[in-house]
Amino acid sequence: MKKVIAFVCTHNSCRSQMAEGWAKYLGKDNFEVYSAGTEEYPAPKPLAIEVMEDLGIDMSNHYSKLLNEIPSKLDILITMGCGVECPHVPTNHREDWGLDDPSGGPKEGFEDTRDLIKDKVLELIERVKHNKL
Repeated sequence: MKKVIAFVCTHNSCRSQMAEGWAKYLGKDNFEVYSAGTEEYPAPKPLAIEVMEDLGIDMSNHYSKLLNEIPSKLDILITMGCGVECPHVPTNHREDWGLDDPSGGPKEGFEDTRDLIKDKVLELIERVKHNKL
């Protein structure tokens, strides 16, 4: 049975979008994946989409979402390290990844964040497979 997981950040425009992309790509057998933000934002950052597409992850259909647009009950909630004070979201497991936001910086910063998120998603998949959550 797939775990329902959501990645949450302030704007759902960069880190949480990349995490959703990686989890859908790498964890499609393990997760039902969502991402959301706590504040409205017009769209994902173009560089976030570009660096994912550089590695073959299609995020062209991604859009910025708010918490009320994802399931109200989650198995896993991951915040991205942006000081997000989430409203109460029922979940079995919650953790914060403490990632710096590359927004406003060079493409290399987005690439570094993308690669770090990939590693964290792979590690999360392993923990789920081995019932460590």
